[in-house]
Amino acid sequence: MSIIVLGTVALDSVKTPFGRRKELLGGSAAHFSMAARFFTGVNLIAIVGNDFPQKHIAFLRSKGLNLSSLIVDKGKTFRWEGEYRGDLNSALTLNTQLGVLSVFKPHISEEQRKIENIFLANVDPDIQEHLLAKMHSPKLVGLDSMNYWINTKRKELIKLLKHIDIYVANDQEARTLSGETNLIKAARCLCSLGPRMVLIKKGEHGVLFYNKKFIFSLPAYPVEKVIDPTGAGDTFAGGFMGYLTCARKVNSLTIKKALAYGTVAASFNVEDFGLYRTSKLTRGDLERRLTKFKDCFSF
Repeated sequence: MSIIVLGTVALDSVKTPFGRRKELLGGSAAHFSMAARFFTGVNLIAIVGNDFPQKHIAFLRSKGLNLSSLIVDKGKTFRWEGEYRGDLNSALTLNTQLGVLSVFKPHISEEQRKIENIFLANVDPDIQEHLLAKMHSPKLVGLDSMNYWINTKRKELIKLLKHIDIYVANDQEARTLSGETNLIKAARCLCSLGPRMVLIKKGEHGVLFYNKKFIFSLPAYPVEKVIDPTGAGDTFAGGFMGYLTCARKVNSLTIKKALAYGTVAASFNVEDFGLYRTSKLTRGDLERRLTKFKDCFSF
């Protein structure tokens, strides 16, 4: 089994109370892949400019990712610059340069079109729809978005939600799209738009899962020192979708395990800048922290 992730591969510049880093390898697809690779083969679909360092491509390939559909185009790579202050729960975006992302049209092989598990990470809903339309018979499709697309392409996003299985959003995004302040009501509203399942990320307060059969909430793994939260949500999604792909079935048990793996993967991500922590992980590291996480619920 394998999974396709469509998203961004970016150069991130980040400032937190613990330091500043310039032009780190980042992006939604890159962070997702660092967690999903522990469970399944990952096909990364994205675009970068011809200014993108070759060492980063070699690095991603060294992690076992299929980069055959990573487009290198003339122009500049997507760049994001942000700063975290206070409790580090949200970033202040200082600068965004779309570069070649503004002309991105995903291209995939005929073999990749047969892949049944798909995650549409945070990009323009038109790009997400473009890829989904190419797939032959998707069985499990997850989608992430952000307030920018909710506000500027609401109609396109809502249309796309009718064709996916899992909608992933943070609490602010869920409230914005649904118009509900209570997260249970927000999740119910979002389910009515098409997805069978809704997953609401609550940062340091964990995650809420909702479908018509059951509701499940899981706290975040207790991390003593958060260095850089950039990509934590994408890392969470990678662990979650990666495990479900590996499990080959979706039920209450596999969903709960997937949520736990996603939570643990995200807890590693925030412990250092960029991909530094997650790129060095082994499956054993993930399992050991999962065991500690389970102990938090022993009575």
